Amino acid sequence: MDSATSSNCRRAACANPIPPGLITEQLCLDHFLDEAFVRTDQALESWNQGAPVDSQSVDWLLADALAVVNNLEAGADDPNPDQRERMLDLLLSIANLHEYAARHPLSTLPPS
Repeated sequence: MDSATSSNCRRAACANPIPPGLITEQLCLDHFLDEAFVRTDQALESWNQGAPVDSQSVDWLLADALAVVNNLEAGADDPNPDQRERMLDLLLSIANLHEYAARHPLSTLPPS
């Protein structure tokens, strides 16, 4: 994505630039997607095992989705096909989890 800042990813040995939409995360798009997929998989596994759906997890997943949408929009003129496919896969996974959360009551666990 051409609209990256001069900062580089906070991951060791990664010199990839950070897109403007991920400045607060301090991650390049590839590493952000890696972490977002892990969070999504953990939430699905946890919820499938009967753990309550907590509002903090749902908020985090929705924030991931917003970051992906912003990066898709920012790179619309010059898409990286592999990153674009990963972003769309993540959006689909998050949408499925959001549907699951909508059908199950949110827990009353306080945010940690």
